[in-house]
Amino acid sequence: MPVAVSLSLHFHRPPFPTCYCSVYVTLTHSLFSPHTLPLMAFPCPHRLLILIVTLIAAAEADLSATGGAKKKTFVFRVDHRAKPSVFPTHAQWYASAAFSGGGGATPLPLLHVYDTVFHGFSASLVPAHAAVLSAHPSVLAVFEDRLRRLDTTRSPQFLGLRNQDGLWSDSDYGSDVVVGVLDTGVWPEHRSFSDRNLGPVPSRWRGACETGPGFPVSLCNRKLVGARFFSKGHDASFVGGGGGINQTVESRSPRDADGHGTHTASTAAGRHAFRASMAGYAAGIAKGVAPKARVATYKVCWKGSGCLDSDILAGFDRAVADGVDVISVSIGGGDGIASPYYLDPIAIGSFGAVSRGVFVASSAGNDGPTSMSVTNVAPWLTTVGAGTIDRTFPADVILGDGRRLSGVSLYSGKPLTGSKYPLVYPGKSGGLSASLCMDNSLDPKMVGGKIVICDRGSSPRVAKGHVVKDAGGVGMILANGLSNGEGLVGDAHVLPACAVGYSEGDVIKAYVASAAVPTATIQFRGTVLGVKPAPVVASFSGRGPNGLTPSILKPDLIAPGVNILAAWTGAAGPTGLDSDSRRTEFNILSGTSMACPHVSGAAALLKSAHPDWSPAAIRSAMMTTGRLDDNRRKSMTDESTGKPATPFDIGAGHLNLDRAMDPGLVYDIATQDYVAFLCAIGYDPRTLQVITNAPTACPAKRPAAEDLNYPSISVTFPAAAGAAANQSRTVRRTATNVGSMAEAVYKARVEMAEGQGLAVAVTPRKLAFTAGARRQRFKVSVTATAEGDGGPRFAYLVWSDGSHEVRSPIVVSWIQPL
Repeated sequence: MPVAVSLSLHFHRPPFPTCYCSVYVTLTHSLFSPHTLPLMAFPCPHRLLILIVTLIAAAEADLSATGGAKKKTFVFRVDHRAKPSVFPTHAQWYASAAFSGGGGATPLPLLHVYDTVFHGFSASLVPAHAAVLSAHPSVLAVFEDRLRRLDTTRSPQFLGLRNQDGLWSDSDYGSDVVVGVLDTGVWPEHRSFSDRNLGPVPSRWRGACETGPGFPVSLCNRKLVGARFFSKGHDASFVGGGGGINQTVESRSPRDADGHGTHTASTAAGRHAFRASMAGYAAGIAKGVAPKARVATYKVCWKGSGCLDSDILAGFDRAVADGVDVISVSIGGGDGIASPYYLDPIAIGSFGAVSRGVFVASSAGNDGPTSMSVTNVAPWLTTVGAGTIDRTFPADVILGDGRRLSGVSLYSGKPLTGSKYPLVYPGKSGGLSASLCMDNSLDPKMVGGKIVICDRGSSPRVAKGHVVKDAGGVGMILANGLSNGEGLVGDAHVLPACAVGYSEGDVIKAYVASAAVPTATIQFRGTVLGVKPAPVVASFSGRGPNGLTPSILKPDLIAPGVNILAAWTGAAGPTGLDSDSRRTEFNILSGTSMACPHVSGAAALLKSAHPDWSPAAIRSAMMTTGRLDDNRRKSMTDESTGKPATPFDIGAGHLNLDRAMDPGLVYDIATQDYVAFLCAIGYDPRTLQVITNAPTACPAKRPAAEDLNYPSISVTFPAAAGAAANQSRTVRRTATNVGSMAEAVYKARVEMAEGQGLAVAVTPRKLAFTAGARRQRFKVSVTATAEGDGGPRFAYLVWSDGSHEVRSPIVVSWIQPL
């Protein structure tokens, strides 16, 4: 009997900027009673249309004979308290015919069963069956599995860490803390994971070393204390189609065939490794931020096929059950759309972790410098953007007329020899694909024996070099587009190649167009230290404002994320391309993926030094002590524009561990505060339970979202014709004294540039702390005092006791009302 389907639409409009559409579906089938049920909520209208088409197509199939409908993986959030006592475990209940429909219904084919940060399961089903199950009285939410993407010899020193001094010494380098890394696994034999001279594993640790082909249990040790892998979501999603796990290049084990996971894990907590370099670049002693911290790896991402929500959620669930103290997640959204928190497994999984005292750091995404490109914006996550360090790898393009243009490169092969080579820009006559040096786009007759200019975009930077090499080119100049600006990233190219900024690229192209016989060569200059200015906000780093809840400033802070040297897998070359047969013990990578583990390692040190601090207190210590200036003692700049960076670029500033150890005051946040925030943005009790895992009621009077006790302050006003003057809003905060002196007095001051058109009043302007009153409340009233163009305005609130400076950015924005 075919499934009869009717659709009705209800539009729920939460606060700016996204409208969500809830779809209500009525289904009838011979095996089930008619059901009218809420299926899902999506940003509308385009994903709603996709959902309608998908549902109608699936509903044409017979639920009792599902061969005509393609199965998909769905994650089900279940009220675990409703389990009938007849079932010994939740897994048995979920798998039973009683759960899936009763009578002759087939038991559910479970993939993952979640029971720590999340309660429920994932299963591969036709969409119509998932719709029916969503009507089960114990099912709180259903969402379809989504594919996500993966978003050092000097950076610890750049953060202010020194051997036998300060936070490294005071925390014993994090030896009693376990950092869980959700990524592509680990290369366990790497010396960055040596357990030499490490003490026993903390007795509270409950993790395990899962075995697989080429990964015996003996590869775990006192450093690598746990290793697990999660592939069931991948297996289900790629059945009958392309992609999935390629077992010719990686095994079903925690072993890392990609390199990303090994790099991030060693950045957070790698041991000291002497004589480290990437083919001679960045030579020195490689070490993580917390060199003695223990590492537990959770392989939720697979080479070439990304990371699926169902596996990521399973990694969160297991990591918290195992007893990690910190979780590092360098994974971003797969479709560029900020899902509401109750439909985002990373947000849900991290809420469960943070509510159990586990600090979670996440990457801010690599879609900058576009506004509102920041990802992982839940307020319980610590969201990390990327900045440069004072080290670079310069290479120069020398044109035939003698001009020398600066770029960067990590090319380590045979350099160009002799005089200059012919220079060609294939985009001049070959069209867009040729200008981008896409596969099979270059004519060997045009580029053979020449240096080729390739535009950045559409394909991996290093892959363009392969295309040039295969077509007979002798070298490549990789030119940034306008969106990349002057931001440069070093790559281990397969032929002599150099990346140049947008303006330099235009100069080179103009030279090619004007010279009768254009020529050039590339000169590689190795490693240069002491670069100024640094840090600079990386052009690719995800930017605010927060597109989901503008009352929470994201990113929270930035950390080193450009040209970071760390451990590498033995299964892939430095470019990560299948055609790259080179092997290197260490590799240099850039991205917010590299910035995130710096903060994870920093959290491990702070957790070790202050075991009573909550995840929110640790984040607050990092944010309120963040640096705003560079090594020239000038305001930090934005790589993409050269202009001063704003809190939308850097959040509260650049990680500064030298001060974070002793922040003076922190802004603490408890689980119930996050619940109040969710109530403030319009979540009802059932939606709340999807995130919190417990029945929760909102207060009769709705709280204000901007009153969440966050270390930054973000207020929004409705936009009018321009930005109307005399708009005002008051926010509330509570500061906790964590300094060594119980008796302390802090005075407030407000810092802002001239012409901001803001008035900021703090009440009271003095906070007096005692042993019996370590927490003090205050209010901040922000008023727009002058007409403006509607653009954001910025200020800083600083509390000072003479030795501590506790700094919070203040952001004022105008938004169009719905």
